[in-house]
Amino acid sequence: MSTGVITRERTAIPPDQIVRYTFRERLCHWINALAYSYDMLTGLALFTPHLYWLAAVFGGGPTIRFWHPWIGLIFTVTIFWMHALWRGDMTHTARDREWTKNVKYYVQNRDEMMPAQERFNAGQKQFYWILFWGAIVLLLTGIIMWLPERMPLGLRWVLRLATIIHSAAALITIGAIIIHIYMGLWMTPGSLKAMIEGHVSKQWARAHHRLWFERVTGVKPGSR
Repeated sequence: MSTGVITRERTAIPPDQIVRYTFRERLCHWINALAYSYDMLTGLALFTPHLYWLAAVFGGGPTIRFWHPWIGLIFTVTIFWMHALWRGDMTHTARDREWTKNVKYYVQNRDEMMPAQERFNAGQKQFYWILFWGAIVLLLTGIIMWLPERMPLGLRWVLRLATIIHSAAALITIGAIIIHIYMGLWMTPGSLKAMIEGHVSKQWARAHHRLWFERVTGVKPGSR
């Protein structure tokens, strides 16, 4: 393949680099990340009195109560946008199951012991699906919580159940996000830079996602 791939119109990358994320993918990711961050922080403020001080940072209780669900809708829209962009890359394969069985080597930073991966490794796929299904649960339960006064008295238990499920789903996604950030910043240096600039070195691509590297560059498997 040609090395003069563009990440944005009239923006060529150096010949020793390879496109990791298109401009559209990065735009989607960062809108999603900002929306999630706002809802996570304001949600924590609404979740416990110990963190209610966060409400003051974002304009006070009534303000975050108004904006929290609307920003949540933005988060959900970008999740489905992301799904349209990446669903083909997020299918689990036998190689992913092998990766999961050997995840201890990944944690130990012994990449040479891990099976070669496609564009996303099994851990990234697992995070993606946690966030995708978590977003759907948050949306459905959030709609119920958004307008509590519309809930008939005989169905108040549904509102209480939705609140519990919403909180649980939020905590699960927060845990996944913490792991995602840790892995991106410290376990796989260069991942954040790739999501900002859109490209990585061919050496990085080959080291972390060899099957993807060979596919997009046309390099034959096992060649140097």
